[in-house]
Amino acid sequence: MMAAADRITIEITGQGGHGAHAYLAVDPVLVGAHIITAVQSIVSRNVKPLDSAVISLCAVQAGDPGAFSVIPGSATLTGTVRTFNPVVQDLVEQRLHDLCSAVALGFGASATVQYERIYPATVNSDAEAVFAADVAQSLVGEGHVVRDMEPSMGSEDFSFMLQVKPGAYLRIGQGGEGSCFLHNSRYDFNDEILPLGAALHASLVEQALPTTSN
Repeated sequence: MMAAADRITIEITGQGGHGAHAYLAVDPVLVGAHIITAVQSIVSRNVKPLDSAVISLCAVQAGDPGAFSVIPGSATLTGTVRTFNPVVQDLVEQRLHDLCSAVALGFGASATVQYERIYPATVNSDAEAVFAADVAQSLVGEGHVVRDMEPSMGSEDFSFMLQVKPGAYLRIGQGGEGSCFLHNSRYDFNDEILPLGAALHASLVEQALPTTSN
């Protein structure tokens, strides 16, 4: 259903100096810029096209905006890696370590990568996914149930539960015309789906648990 979500922190160490005498410094901002570009080659040149991976470096911290002519001594890049396959996840992690170190070394700097595996991939169990879809179909009809939804590169902590017990993650489809995606400041939950959500949960329980007669 959803990808594994990992956090990456890249620490670049150079040598600070004056912007007017850049040749006397080792500019970590320049190194960071090359690393940002270089890591995009990992997916395009190391991951098989039929597999999926995303590397996004989303934040850069270096220097002081008020010190416009000072080359800082260090820089930090942070971002996320999304994968579905643990083999691809291992590959991306190793390539990040190797590539960042090599790029920095080429400029006379150094770089270390801290790779944190935050959430595993959300993988539904076959039997439970079919059961949940059948229950949903009994409520809303076959035409309103999507059984082969395209996986999302988003992530979900429910994935930890699925590693311990069989289960299924469902999407209820509360969007509509003009609706906004998650993490949007204009997102507005559709209250009209609450009765449907309650009915789905109740039906799942009713059909999953055995009943006894007195």
